Amino acid sequence: MTQVPLRRYRMGMAQTYMIFDFGTNEELAQQARHKIEGWKQGFRLGEKMSMKFHRVAAEAAPDGGKAAKKGKEGKEAKEAADHVTLLVKLAFSDHEKLSYQRWLDRIPTEEPFQSAKGEVVRAGDGPEFEKAAERFDSLD
Repeated sequence: MTQVPLRRYRMGMAQTYMIFDFGTNEELAQQARHKIEGWKQGFRLGEKMSMKFHRVAAEAAPDGGKAAKKGKEGKEAKEAADHVTLLVKLAFSDHEKLSYQRWLDRIPTEEPFQSAKGEVVRAGDGPEFEKAAERFDSLD
């Protein structure tokens, strides 16, 4: 009897990046972080849902740092004026298409994500997907 070698099949992954621009609203961005951490723990999502923050200092922010010049001084003003973007990566295997679609539909409709300017970049979106993946991977 001859043995047939076992073949390893690499499962496909449905990957999507969701980019939420919270502007200078750090409090809302932190609420979003807490919401995602709660979902990950409560639904045992592990690495199926991951997130990273991208902060741009007030001097480089799109508004030219005008928010930092108003009101508060020192470190508090800098923190309040940072431009905050939250990147969420959904990575579900092919047999989890229903779960993947449910999260893709749910996240943008929940508060605080609803209040942010959102963008969804899917694997089939060509160069936009590559840029989003590189951006996500470059963040700590």
